[in-house]
Amino acid sequence: MGEFRLRRIEHQLRDAISSLIMGDEIKDPRLSTFVSITDVKVSKDLAHAKVFLSSFQERRRLESSVEALNHASGYIRGRLGRKLGLRVTPAMTFVADTSIADGFTMTRKMEELNP
Repeated sequence: MGEFRLRRIEHQLRDAISSLIMGDEIKDPRLSTFVSITDVKVSKDLAHAKVFLSSFQERRRLESSVEALNHASGYIRGRLGRKLGLRVTPAMTFVADTSIADGFTMTRKMEELNP
């Protein structure tokens, strides 16, 4: 499959999942609406997708949101299949992406070294 098509599908998945989260279509109290999707990686055969989530809230809240989305992944897959009209809708795995928080921590430590 072409790289351009994969990138387009990744972008469509990111937008559609974001709208599900922000639209309160996933009814789980563990899910925070303050999570953002930083990246989506789809396999070449469209069978699997990794969705990376980040949040400015505490890490424990991000991890509970990831658990809630992994629990609802079947529902999300069904909604995306109907919405996007793909022949194969990938099975999704949600992963916590702490790179933004880690970057802030690293910057703070570097500032402490150089007064």
